[in-house]
Amino acid sequence: MNKGYVYIGRITNTHGLKGEVKIKSNFDYKDRVFKEGFCLYIGRDKTEEIIKTYRPHQEYDMVTLYGLDNIDDVLKYKGSLVFALKDDLFLAKDEYVDEDYLACDCYFNGEMVGMVSEIINSGNGNFVLCLTGNKFIPKNDNFIERIDVENKKLYLKNVEGLL
Repeated sequence: MNKGYVYIGRITNTHGLKGEVKIKSNFDYKDRVFKEGFCLYIGRDKTEEIIKTYRPHQEYDMVTLYGLDNIDDVLKYKGSLVFALKDDLFLAKDEYVDEDYLACDCYFNGEMVGMVSEIINSGNGNFVLCLTGNKFIPKNDNFIERIDVENKKLYLKNVEGLL
């Protein structure tokens, strides 16, 4: 059963001896996730863990988890993917997560031009939608008119030169 998990980032390493982990994340709604009491789901098994403390540090999000108070408790999570439940994000009607874009049919001027197969971080937080047939569209309002999540359709604008 798919509970609506959303990818948040990856635990790259531990930090110190008291169970703090370093999470590398480019997630758009960090302010809703990285806070005390928020539930994260870690690893393949989506092990439920609650954030005890949070602090930003350089390009990382530093987190401690309730009940995991030393390095030996968190080493098992090194390299693990981190998820949240989409329902826990309380997204507004016009807010979307990357998973909403995946497998959307893309339309430009009424014609289907491809399907979103993946989202690529092209550096500095700039994301690109990779369409079937190796077409790349920047993921921003200059190129995306709207998304219909229910029908898995993405409507593009200003992309004529990119296609």
